[in-house]
Amino acid sequence: MAWKFDPSHSSVQFVARHMMLSKVRGEFEKFTVDLNLDMDHPENSAVEARIDANSINTREPQRDAHLRSPDFLNAAEYPELVFKSTRVERTGEDTAKVYGDLTIRGVTRPVVLDVTYTGMSKSPWGTTSIGFEATTKINREDWGLTWNVALETGGWLVGKEITINIETEFIQQ
Repeated sequence: MAWKFDPSHSSVQFVARHMMLSKVRGEFEKFTVDLNLDMDHPENSAVEARIDANSINTREPQRDAHLRSPDFLNAAEYPELVFKSTRVERTGEDTAKVYGDLTIRGVTRPVVLDVTYTGMSKSPWGTTSIGFEATTKINREDWGLTWNVALETGGWLVGKEITINIETEFIQQ
């Protein structure tokens, strides 16, 4: 069964600690996801996501420019973040672990996404859609994103751990 990515009903968001106090939330506004889904045998499925590094949005233009700079994503030299699955392991009726390689700034490292199948539904226009949610946590320094500033009171300006939350919807073709 063929599925087409629905960008208007999908999101890639992230959360990072700021000054060890609060959480900064952001998203990437432009990305694509290719899904090869085997509904009967999910372990035979595969997914590839490509995220436009320049589309980062934290609702603060100066911070976004800094995140695009060589201190962080270096979007001019590395315009895409890429995830390619290597294995799918079903963990429950509607859950799975999707193992894959995440490439940021030319560095590729393994990650595991905890994925939940959110269901299938028929729209009022006769199309059928399917949805998934996924989450993972990464240490940004593992990809060379090491810029930081020590705080006078102890700790760091930017937390190392980044939580990534993804929601996707696909339309049956």
